[in-house]
Amino acid sequence: MTTTAERLNGLLADVLGGPVPLALRAWDGSECGPAGAPVVIVRSRRALRRLLWQPGELGLAEAYITGDIDIEGDLADGLRTMWAGAREQRLSPTRPGVAQLASAVGAAARLGAVGPPPKAPAGRARLRGARHSTARDRAAISHHYDVSHRFYELLLDPSMAYSCGYWESEDPQYALADAQRAKLELTCRKLGLAPGTRLLDVGCGWGALTLHAAEQYKAQVTAVTLSREQRDFVQARVRERGLEDQVDVQLRHYRDIEGGQYGAISVIEMGEHVGDAEYPGFAAQLYGLLRPQGRILVQQMSRGSKAPGGGAFIESYIAPDMHMRPVGETIGLWEAAGFEMRAAESLREHYVRTVDAWRDTLEERWEEFVSLVGTEAARTWRLYLVGGSLAFEERRMGVDQILAVRTGDRGRSGMPATTADWHRGEVAS
Repeated sequence: MTTTAERLNGLLADVLGGPVPLALRAWDGSECGPAGAPVVIVRSRRALRRLLWQPGELGLAEAYITGDIDIEGDLADGLRTMWAGAREQRLSPTRPGVAQLASAVGAAARLGAVGPPPKAPAGRARLRGARHSTARDRAAISHHYDVSHRFYELLLDPSMAYSCGYWESEDPQYALADAQRAKLELTCRKLGLAPGTRLLDVGCGWGALTLHAAEQYKAQVTAVTLSREQRDFVQARVRERGLEDQVDVQLRHYRDIEGGQYGAISVIEMGEHVGDAEYPGFAAQLYGLLRPQGRILVQQMSRGSKAPGGGAFIESYIAPDMHMRPVGETIGLWEAAGFEMRAAESLREHYVRTVDAWRDTLEERWEEFVSLVGTEAARTWRLYLVGGSLAFEERRMGVDQILAVRTGDRGRSGMPATTADWHRGEVAS
């Protein structure tokens, strides 16, 4: 007699176009699949309905978020095995054909899983308006950041840096806070900050770089964000540290930044949210805001040209409307705007360690996160962090620091002859 798990396995194999690389355990307790493989637990027939109505990545993600499916043991091991099997067998879970879907519907009917589409988790982004209009950009940023600064305080290190750290040591005692401080130092040194330097921090986040540049390098910082939660948080920290005369925090779109003649500009993991068509104008605008011999540092994630977005799950639940491209194309856009590219440094492996540190914190403080945002939101972030770590690990995504300069008369750059000082030295006094 064919068990429920075996029927599920056959259904998935038909949709995927090859053998399922994971073991399955159905809602009735039956199991099948490769011995020793991670076990996917299908808790209810509703999981199948999700996949029928939303085939591919998004349906799987929503089934996991709601708890309709789970993976026994470590989620990262399960996803790593699934993706490796999909590559080896050239499976195509996002593009089932008409015949495959018809067969899947029949199999689901025999399992008693046919019915109306299940309700999507509450955390799905539902943006309106023209893509990358000011209002829609503000809504996209609000979706990700205006949850609660308490959530990010639980997840991040005390600096509240929500971007890739710079891991300078393999010492087990070297922690996330050390890596983030090293990243802030590296960024400030590359930008050549000194007392009085006017720094424009575009997409300032929770203020890690803004505050570090003001406190440690005595820079005059204009910090810009679209998130009210972030604006209020950074302003509070500015007041607590007595930096009101050095830091101006503004709630505005990058297109509305006023003034100019900045000595340095930082864009830390904000460029992914600008949009493909809008990026040349973004680069040109920042060129106009920078004085001659001023430097810009862009830390930005990259992805292959065949997968420029974050994927259906990321764009629906984490970062709507994001766009990534190969790093070479991004460098070309900055050069087209008039900048001279001076250095590009890959931090891909550093992001694996950074995201893993965030994930460790999430798991260690799981009950606190659930109490704060609910189980579905916590499971969304678990999936996001695990998937992100694997994407960087397997080079499906990258992240780079790009340093460029607006040259002055006769090509003068004002840059040092070597890069030696960027990777060593004490904090400026």
